[in-house]
Amino acid sequence: MSLSTAEARNQHAAAGGIEAALAAVRQVWEEGRIRIEIEVQSLSELERALACGGFHRIMFDNFSLDDLRRAVALVNQRYETEASGGVRLQTVRAIAETGVEYISVGALTHSAPALDISMDISLE
Repeated sequence: MSLSTAEARNQHAAAGGIEAALAAVRQVWEEGRIRIEIEVQSLSELERALACGGFHRIMFDNFSLDDLRRAVALVNQRYETEASGGVRLQTVRAIAETGVEYISVGALTHSAPALDISMDISLE
């Protein structure tokens, strides 16, 4: 389960913070039944999430390359790591070199050109 930046911020706030959001998810879902991904937007949020645990993957949203390197080091291979936000073809290599395991590229879907087509069905 993954959320957009605004959704993650809203979910954290609605639940009373990262700690409460993770606790609420754990109350509803039996351990191991679903994979949980938490999104963080700063190193301080990362530290709070790491203190709670109980998830499978952590997504770093709009982190600078320096902060990505720090975040990957803090996680220290305890969880899967993912970079997201502002990823472009020109930045993928530098992001990968920070050590994250996964890279999300939202531009593949939200910036894709649309094709306006229609389908007519004739019963003749």
